[in-house]
Amino acid sequence: MYQLNDLLHLMARLRDPQYGCPWDLKQDYASIVPHTIEEAYEVADAIERGDFDHLPGELGDLLFQVVYYSQLAKEEGRFEFAGVVDAITRKLVRRHPHVFPDGDLYGAPDMARLEEAAIKQRWEAIKAEERAEKAAAPEQLSLLDDVPTALPALSRASKLQKRAAQVGFDWPEALPVIDKLREELDEVLEAMSENDPQAIADEVGDLLFVVVNLARHLKVDPETALRSANGKFERRFRFIEQALREAGRPIEDCTLEELDALWGEAKKQEKLSLGC
Repeated sequence: MYQLNDLLHLMARLRDPQYGCPWDLKQDYASIVPHTIEEAYEVADAIERGDFDHLPGELGDLLFQVVYYSQLAKEEGRFEFAGVVDAITRKLVRRHPHVFPDGDLYGAPDMARLEEAAIKQRWEAIKAEERAEKAAAPEQLSLLDDVPTALPALSRASKLQKRAAQVGFDWPEALPVIDKLREELDEVLEAMSENDPQAIADEVGDLLFVVVNLARHLKVDPETALRSANGKFERRFRFIEQALREAGRPIEDCTLEELDALWGEAKKQEKLSLGC
């Protein structure tokens, strides 16, 4: 069975200036980023579908992205894969003093178990210290500094809100968020009445941001919830297509009312399959 060192060797061969792969030789950090994001989503998709037979392959694809960046950095004399492993291990040891009280990865696990709330509080305090260490100008330090801009918008909105909530900038419960949701919807309608495209886009963005806030207060991950809704829509729409295919009718010839009736049938079949 191949080991990690074999994968590192393979990566070096792919990037060999004389004998490597022409495609791989053309790549740089920026060109690989879209592949990294895609591979991360494919891992998530395999887990959501319970496809554990293919999960090792998807995780391997994601690992290869890390190996790729490390090879590029090695060629530039910046760091190597071993540096990546060292960095994440040191970070996790530092962030888990309740597991590694003396900072020794292999130290005896003899510390009393802490409550989850206390662990979370310490975790956030340690992360705040790390942000302060990274800040070029400490007086400009922000709670939001290390929330990646490349995150999917729903996930980033949730992270931004969680950070602000740490200092009390948050609604105390879900019901006031629903009131805010209605307010934002009214502002969308107002922008529509004025036929102002930019205002409409702004207000829809505000509406989505508040929806994320509602999801957060209800302990729902908005990215996961929307992915689930996408899957539900896809299943039901495919049901419509299949039903019309069996009936020999082009979907373009159907009225909205007919399509909506088939949509209702798709929902009914889903409930039956779930035993509801």
